[in-house]
Amino acid sequence: MALKNLLALVVLLGVVGFSFGGDLYEGYYRYKNCPQMEDIVRDVTYQYIYKDPTLAAALLRMHFHDCFVRGCDGSVLIKSPNNDAERDAVPNLSLRGYEVVETVKSKLESVSECRGVVSCADILALVARDAVLAINGPWWSVPLGRKDGRVSNISEVNLPSPFANVTTLKKNFADKGLNSKDLVVLSAGAHTIGVSSCGLISSRIYNFTGKGDSDPAMDKNYVEELKKRCPPTDVTTSVDMDPTSAHKFDSHYFNTVYQKKGLFISDSTLLNDIDTNFYIQMQAVLNLNTFNSDFSKSMVKLGYVEILTGDQGEIRNFCDRVN
Repeated sequence: MALKNLLALVVLLGVVGFSFGGDLYEGYYRYKNCPQMEDIVRDVTYQYIYKDPTLAAALLRMHFHDCFVRGCDGSVLIKSPNNDAERDAVPNLSLRGYEVVETVKSKLESVSECRGVVSCADILALVARDAVLAINGPWWSVPLGRKDGRVSNISEVNLPSPFANVTTLKKNFADKGLNSKDLVVLSAGAHTIGVSSCGLISSRIYNFTGKGDSDPAMDKNYVEELKKRCPPTDVTTSVDMDPTSAHKFDSHYFNTVYQKKGLFISDSTLLNDIDTNFYIQMQAVLNLNTFNSDFSKSMVKLGYVEILTGDQGEIRNFCDRVN
């Protein structure tokens, strides 16, 4: 009888949306009398991804950039008349997909019971998940209840760099409560989709040490392929991060990195660390196929980074400005 009562309690808590995890929980907006929130987010996101599948990588990247500066508080969405907000920082100038978040917010604000209830931070977290799901990527739980930040400063943008070595990257992630596995899964693994530009790899293939050479850590044949795609003065042409499956969410990019064809120094350097190298080999050589599951777990952890809840922050009326 005691076991049956315990099971009934677990089911009840799941229905009303409580979590044993603390500040965030699933079903948060059902509790806030806006039960259609997640359906609206999914429907709008799917409409955009259907028209432009490349937005999946862009929205995932936006969520990552948001969480790494002041936590997952939607501060990357804020505009500044002085061009001094997070979105004005050089690494964020190429962010795309703001219109998806803005459309979701507008739809929610048009529903009386959802007006002034749903945070932009939660919208972005859900949009990133649903965008990946829309291209047949993995699903992960997105506990909700984040509040929106009121501060967005260009000077605070210090994101993990595509030119960083593995020691620096491990510290970047550790500072956010993320470990080496999260690093290799989120930093390299997420590059299974999306594109970069010739400008970000030009020095790596043409003038790595200032002597007209290429990075010896990159496969020489791949360097020649990239040179055909990217002439020395070209900084705008796009380059697929995963050259064989850039539009498919899979573990193939680990094979690419293992073959020394990782596009960024930040990917190639993961071969120089025992922990990150081991994970790459598990996926690329042993084909353990744990990437989707691992990615989902790391995304849940990312979504908890330095969150604002309760009386902290606010619920913005418009995602691109504070109230």
